Amino acid sequence: MYPELKLYIAGEWRGSATDMPVVNPATEAVIGRLPCAQTSDLDDALTAAQAGLRIWSRTSPRDRADIILRAARLMRERQETIAQAITLEQGKPLAQARLEVIRGAEFFEWDAGEAMRTYGRIIPAPKGQKFAVHHQPIGVVAAFAPWNFPMSQPARKIGGALAAGCSVILKAAEETPAGAIHIAKAFEDAGLPRGVLNLVFGDPAAISAHLIPQDPVRLVAFTGSTAIGRHLTTMASENMTSVLMELGGHAPVIVCEDAGAQDAGQAGAVRKMRNAGQVCTSPTRFFVHESLFDTFASAFVSRAAATVVGNGLDEGVEMGPLANSRRLPALTELIEDARQKGATIATGGARHGNEGYFLQPTVVLNAPDDARIMQEEPFGPLAVINSVRSLDDAIEKANSVPYGLAGYAFTNRADYIDRLVDEVEVGNLSINTLEASMPETPFGGVKSSGYGREGGSEGLDNYMTVKHVWYCAA
Repeated sequence: MYPELKLYIAGEWRGSATDMPVVNPATEAVIGRLPCAQTSDLDDALTAAQAGLRIWSRTSPRDRADIILRAARLMRERQETIAQAITLEQGKPLAQARLEVIRGAEFFEWDAGEAMRTYGRIIPAPKGQKFAVHHQPIGVVAAFAPWNFPMSQPARKIGGALAAGCSVILKAAEETPAGAIHIAKAFEDAGLPRGVLNLVFGDPAAISAHLIPQDPVRLVAFTGSTAIGRHLTTMASENMTSVLMELGGHAPVIVCEDAGAQDAGQAGAVRKMRNAGQVCTSPTRFFVHESLFDTFASAFVSRAAATVVGNGLDEGVEMGPLANSRRLPALTELIEDARQKGATIATGGARHGNEGYFLQPTVVLNAPDDARIMQEEPFGPLAVINSVRSLDDAIEKANSVPYGLAGYAFTNRADYIDRLVDEVEVGNLSINTLEASMPETPFGGVKSSGYGREGGSEGLDNYMTVKHVWYCAA
């Protein structure tokens, strides 16, 4: 079920003199050995990407779209194989892994369509002259994808880059490499020219430090923590290299007094535990009107406590393990800090079982503003539910963190919706749903949650340059 792990450079699969283990987080067993790119491998990838760019940037949008769609079809056909690999390396339930494969294919399918809509324009000009605007591929893209969605996160970056006519060097996550490997295999089988897509793994700091300053690299596309995103942005700025940053979040959920507290509470618990809370848009800080607090909290806590936790390959499991051993102490420290500062741990709060990186679904009630959990994204199955007196109070608390990726609200009042749209500081706001994005909608953050957008008609903008051409009659 788990693929052989290789680097993919210039259309060839290769190993390395050094490697690292890939661990199943549900069993702590080593399931593969991942080759680590050396400096020579990175230089080969740069050379290959430049050669690939010369071919791919001159390939017609229709032909680019055909190859992207062919690769997406292969991924759909291989859904079960890819999903099994994702569950083995990342831990999420198999049903969620299957959906991730389809979501990844949908990103490619949307971007393939957008490849044929990279329109320029003609601007009215004086007689004998013409003003034209051209959109052109930005160049070689250095892309960095995280471990929480092994296939769909790389798909966002590869899809946008290839649709725009760019070549890519992708450093996917070392903990979860199989999703990106399956993407590369699909594109290889779909006939993508050599060098257009290159895949490397290894020491993240060393790889970024080597690739980002290189002149051929014209865009750094990164999804991950705000701290690392700031570091990479600073590095890129030394060379005036463009960046596309999708960084951390700490999503608020505002539950107004007219909402259905029971249904919203149950839905919130289910969504919070998806992928063990390891989602950048995961609903985390719930601000519930005081008149609904008890009903909402009771529904949320009972559904969270009933979550079926276990190995993602087992039937009926709703939540798998955390992705790595580092997450357990990080989360238990946040829980203990909240407890010491007066919050109530309504359910969970400790490790689940003795094998694997499992944490109990955890709900914290009435955490004070100075608790770390109110400012730090937990990135795990940990939710905070606090009572608020009014919408003013809720919006103020929602905006009190430096992040602004996703936000949610439950209300049917038009005046409340208008205020939420105008005042909640996020890049993605959802009303009466806990879904944050689709392939056809732009996705990205404000404040410390990043820069630029992926998806939607805006999704190719970062991967292209705008050139104004002024024609004059001779």
